[in-house]
Amino acid sequence: MHDTLLQDLALVLLVSAGATLLFHQLRQPVVLGYLLAGLIVGPFTPGLFVQDAHTLHTLAELGMVLLMFSLGLHFNLRKLVKVGVTAVIASTLEIGLMLWIGYQVGQLFGWSNADSIFLGALLSISSTTIIIKALQDLKLTKEPFAELVFGILIVEDILGIALLALLPTLASEGNVKPMGVAITLGRLALFLTGVLVVGLLAVPPLLRHAGRFRSDEMLVVTAVGLCFGTSLLAQDLGYSVALGAFLAGAIVAEAREGAKIEHLVAPVRDMFSAVFFVATGMLLDPRLLVEYALPIAVLTVTVVVGKVVTCTLGVFLAGHDVRTSLRVGMGLAQIGEFSFIIAVLGQKLGLTSSFLYPVAVAVSAVTTLLTPYLIRGADGLVNAFDRNAPPSLVAVLHLYGQWVSRLGEGEDRGGGRIWRALGMVVLDMALVTALLVGASALGQRVDIPLTLPAEWGGKATLAWLIAMLLALPLLLAALYHIRALGKVVAATRVPERAPPRVHVLVAATVSLTASVLLAAWVMLLSASQLPSWPVFATLALMLAGLAFPLRRSLIDLYRQGKTLIEETLAEPPGPPIRPLPPLLRAAQLETVAIAADTHAAGKLIRELELRQRTGASAVGIERDGQAIVNPGPDEELRAGDQVLLLGDQAQLERARELLTAGR
Repeated sequence: MHDTLLQDLALVLLVSAGATLLFHQLRQPVVLGYLLAGLIVGPFTPGLFVQDAHTLHTLAELGMVLLMFSLGLHFNLRKLVKVGVTAVIASTLEIGLMLWIGYQVGQLFGWSNADSIFLGALLSISSTTIIIKALQDLKLTKEPFAELVFGILIVEDILGIALLALLPTLASEGNVKPMGVAITLGRLALFLTGVLVVGLLAVPPLLRHAGRFRSDEMLVVTAVGLCFGTSLLAQDLGYSVALGAFLAGAIVAEAREGAKIEHLVAPVRDMFSAVFFVATGMLLDPRLLVEYALPIAVLTVTVVVGKVVTCTLGVFLAGHDVRTSLRVGMGLAQIGEFSFIIAVLGQKLGLTSSFLYPVAVAVSAVTTLLTPYLIRGADGLVNAFDRNAPPSLVAVLHLYGQWVSRLGEGEDRGGGRIWRALGMVVLDMALVTALLVGASALGQRVDIPLTLPAEWGGKATLAWLIAMLLALPLLLAALYHIRALGKVVAATRVPERAPPRVHVLVAATVSLTASVLLAAWVMLLSASQLPSWPVFATLALMLAGLAFPLRRSLIDLYRQGKTLIEETLAEPPGPPIRPLPPLLRAAQLETVAIAADTHAAGKLIRELELRQRTGASAVGIERDGQAIVNPGPDEELRAGDQVLLLGDQAQLERARELLTAGR
């Protein structure tokens, strides 16, 4: 290791330790301490500064990967199913409106289109880590509104990943082209589908096997290796490493060992994410902060007001009451680590101006400071609304909530069955598409030892043939699901009194139409990889001749994979392994002697109201060489007793004063 790197790491971590201790004492998020540390050791502040900033920023990128991996570990596909439409409606409305508002504010300041687009994106995503920390500190994680907040954060993370893929195209082209956006989102959907399905099939069994060795080292190395491998795959396919790390975390979270891995990775993540946030602070130029003080102030107000309004509106439109909606909105009114990643992306690609990054960090710092106060003030704001709002408005809002809650109580009439069958067909074809597109991309980059004659298309045709062999179970399953779709449509949409031949005709028409569309889609995808239609026809007949006698085995293989994924998603996660709660982390033990002339001598513990008045607890008494463990409230304290107290420093001081006070 170079002396310069060791010197820089020592400087960064020592200054970070001091800054975080200060912010911990001030009861503020330690992220702000890291940013302050970066400002102190950065190139814009005279005094101590980092010598090799390039290497440090490389380590910071590693920290960003581990941070996104950790966010993925918090993301749980089971939770996504449970949050329902509320999180989807609120997140989509919030991000869509904040993108538009941020863009308009950027244009109002005369910034470029790229700066305005990135500004809207970084203002639209709330901070998962800051919100979770604030709710934990306020002991509100079990509240109903907190569950909605967590659900919205999950959907925001998904939409944020989509933004990471879309932003380079949107910003570089300067305008939104619907076809380009559709193609980008389609490619992203294929990548997500392929990685998630393959990951759910392969990763949980792999981690289960690694867990059998009872080696934490093996488990954490395997998990982090999967994280880096998926990040590299994403980068190789033109996406950000953050996307790959997030997906790896989401997949690992579904394994039985996910909670343990989250616990094991936490120290590594904390150290490297500290470097990431310090490197973020190093980019802060105080002169730019002063120069752009007005935009920072305007954007802070925009974030707070915009997110409170959009999130509150989205949750309310989904059918929740005003109190719950406003508590959710005020809990999400900040930006954080995802915004840093978006700002870094713009700077790394050379699409944004140098001032945008420090402006984003400054807005994040201010809104982070405001978060606990906004959450605490939500109830007061709701109470003020209830007192001052016109009764007619309150009645209308209540009736709307009742109307929305009754929307899902109507008769299904087979719609759910149709959508499920159609969804299975779409999923099968998405996987087939991902295989063919992926084979085309890999075939151009990977040297295959075996190849086909040039007139048959060579390496590209061989890659297509391998992909189609892998896709055979999916194609056969899609045909079975298409046949099931036709039967469901006939059974639920054709009147029962209609002749049987009408049911058969409708089922056959639906099945034939969907099968033709499936075949046309496969042919369209194949046309870009195969040299001619005769080659396609010849290879297609060969594949059909292979699939027909093996159709039962291929369908069984498909069902085994489907069952494995369903069991993985249905299996409850392992018990969370978390650090001690704040009370126990701060707890200390202290012994106090009871003197004969004190007020406590001869009193029962409950008479002293020790716990109620001081917050500390008596967990033991030593009396005449005998130990009384966990004494009850009716235990009498006597002169000469040694009382063992449990509490934090302030609680122990109050208890000591109470027990040693004179009569």
